[in-house]
Amino acid sequence: MIKETVKLPISIETINEAKKNIKEYVRTTPLIQTMFLSAFTGGQVFLKLENMQLTGSFKFRGAFNKIVQLTEEEKRQGVIAVSAGNHAQGVALTSKLLGIKSTIVMPETAPMAKVKATENYGAKVILHGKGFDEAKEYCEMLVGQTDVTYIPPYDDAYVMAGQGTVGLEILDAAWDVDTVLVPVGGGGLIAGIATALKSFNVHIQVIGVQAENIHGMTASYNEGKRIGHKINPTIADGCAVEYPGKLTFEVVKELVDDMITVTEEEIEVAMKDLIQRTKIIVEGSGALATAAILSRKVDKYVHGKKVIAIVSGGNVDLNKIIDVIGHFTLANELK
Repeated sequence: MIKETVKLPISIETINEAKKNIKEYVRTTPLIQTMFLSAFTGGQVFLKLENMQLTGSFKFRGAFNKIVQLTEEEKRQGVIAVSAGNHAQGVALTSKLLGIKSTIVMPETAPMAKVKATENYGAKVILHGKGFDEAKEYCEMLVGQTDVTYIPPYDDAYVMAGQGTVGLEILDAAWDVDTVLVPVGGGGLIAGIATALKSFNVHIQVIGVQAENIHGMTASYNEGKRIGHKINPTIADGCAVEYPGKLTFEVVKELVDDMITVTEEEIEVAMKDLIQRTKIIVEGSGALATAAILSRKVDKYVHGKKVIAIVSGGNVDLNKIIDVIGHFTLANELK
């Protein structure tokens, strides 16, 4: 059990409540063993396919759990959110299902596939800023000028609890898991999963994975305080968060066992191998956990262990897939 002396923003009770709130709509996503990664690591490696969730990402869970909590007056006023793409779709679809108006602020660099999908769910999309943090600042300005309710992408107890239902599904399917590898942006997913898993067994190792180019949570974890980190853009755009959430960091620093980073090339290799070896199409963020495995940076957590790597999303522009495949095809031709 989690130490009772540590008061965290979420608990196993709030995650169980979230499970009840979202069960009518959210899919229980597949958990499949990958023989390719199992042979590669000498462990039992499974993939939790949140790319098969409604909207193609785990984000639908947290968005729905947050919005369903709103008062009738708040629902009538509508909601607004900021997102690189996956939270956008979660909020947009939830709003459509519940009959609520939604506005989404997305960075100008957001993948067009995510922009179009969000619009197709009925949301009004505003493109602003060169990255997530600029879009977030603009969204917060709009919230101050209107009566709409802001739906945070990660730094919210209800959102984290919704994402924590992924952890409950892992325990239902593989209660004896040793290690869970989780892609990290602002920290909502890993905070929820870590809370669920550690409430059952504190010895389950929860490892976060971020891109070397943008890894605010990893930098904060290593420093013991919230700081930002951004060098260049990353193909893992869904996790391109320079500063982690305040609430999520509280959970991560207490419950997460390690944070590691992977390079852009390692992410691309993982995307390519997931397509070629496991027949799974993922976005850069969804490939982070697999990239950690293939780079051998988590060998001590994987070898001889029962391991689950979270595939957090699959919303990727086809042109990006073509670029990734073309990169490695050209490399092979030049050998």
